[in-house]
Amino acid sequence: MTAFGIGAVLLMITGLYSLIGTRNLIRSVIGVVLLTKSATLLLVIAGHAARQTPLAQALVITVIIVEVVVVSVAVGIILRLYQHHQSVDAALIRNLKG
Repeated sequence: MTAFGIGAVLLMITGLYSLIGTRNLIRSVIGVVLLTKSATLLLVIAGHAARQTPLAQALVITVIIVEVVVVSVAVGIILRLYQHHQSVDAALIRNLKG
């Protein structure tokens, strides 16, 4: 495994930890960003290993576009939640019903 592969795995572990190990919604979005960055890095590594770099580049560009849309929508929702509830703690927001 190359240094890039090890870096991608470390990014994935860090992203999973920040996604699962916190109730802060901003940290969860950062975890999603780290997971998608590790996925794009793994796509580039797989494309290079299979000698299919144009396909890997097209997939990476698509993943980056989807990531930007998802993150911008998530941050917009989190900002509205903060304006309404003055908290970004998922446990406090989860308790609100109605």
